[in-house]
Amino acid sequence: MKNVSIWVSAMRLRTLPLSISGIIVASSLAYYKGHFSISICVLALLTTISLQVLSNLANDYGDGVKGTDNEDRIGPERAIQSGAITPQSMLKAIKLNIFICCVLAFTLILTAFGVHNIMLIFIFFGLAIASVIAAMKYTMGTNAYGYKGLGDIFVFLFFGVVSVVGCYVLYVKTVHCIVIFPAITIGALSAAVLNLNNMRDIESDATAQKLTLAVKLGKKAAKAYHYTLIIGAIVASLLFGVTYYKTPLNLVYVLAYIPLGLHLKTVVKNKQPQLLDPELKKVALTTFLLALLLAFGNCFN
Repeated sequence: MKNVSIWVSAMRLRTLPLSISGIIVASSLAYYKGHFSISICVLALLTTISLQVLSNLANDYGDGVKGTDNEDRIGPERAIQSGAITPQSMLKAIKLNIFICCVLAFTLILTAFGVHNIMLIFIFFGLAIASVIAAMKYTMGTNAYGYKGLGDIFVFLFFGVVSVVGCYVLYVKTVHCIVIFPAITIGALSAAVLNLNNMRDIESDATAQKLTLAVKLGKKAAKAYHYTLIIGAIVASLLFGVTYYKTPLNLVYVLAYIPLGLHLKTVVKNKQPQLLDPELKKVALTTFLLALLLAFGNCFN
């Protein structure tokens, strides 16, 4: 049981609500358009979860073998950092998870498109491969993009654009402008979670030469960037609500602005990076809440 709990901890299941937020929003938009499918929804959720677990294991491995996860790190102790899991065992788990991701993605694509939409099949096979590579290359390898300040861009693209727009296309087989603002909203909030993590670890990352965007910007500019992400997400979601407004229930997701506002207040006043750690969970869960409320509101369109 102890070994199981160690692996569950390494998978960081607390990150899963954020990762599936885009799927929830896209599925609700497909429902609004009359194209919802329970089989596509379940497979999309499972594929996304497997990719998130792969990313978490790969990040543990990459930062662990590079020595970035050390005693100076503020966040929760990682598996390789603590010695609970060896790098060799972690690498085997990563390979197994890649196989699971590929099987789920393959099944999802064939379920969504059958064998007739050849162009979409090839496009989504390419996206699936890119998603697996992106999940691993954040910290793994000599050219890890997370060490070059590119993590925010990849998170915005894969958690926002690919998650929302891509999932919508799985249902509807075409792109619609209705997905633009929700994709920006989820992408910006997901990038904000990463930026919080990087602001918390700004000093230890700088020492380990992990040049995240927060390290490159510096503390003051990283805060300003964070405000831009949160406010940008709020504006994008409001524009979506106004554009497709039919009933006050469509706007129920504005309730999620309350914790986001409180979060911004905390960040504005913050002077100690370690105190940002609890904010990670708050923003991640608020993003999930916003996705659920936005999906609920779409049911009344």
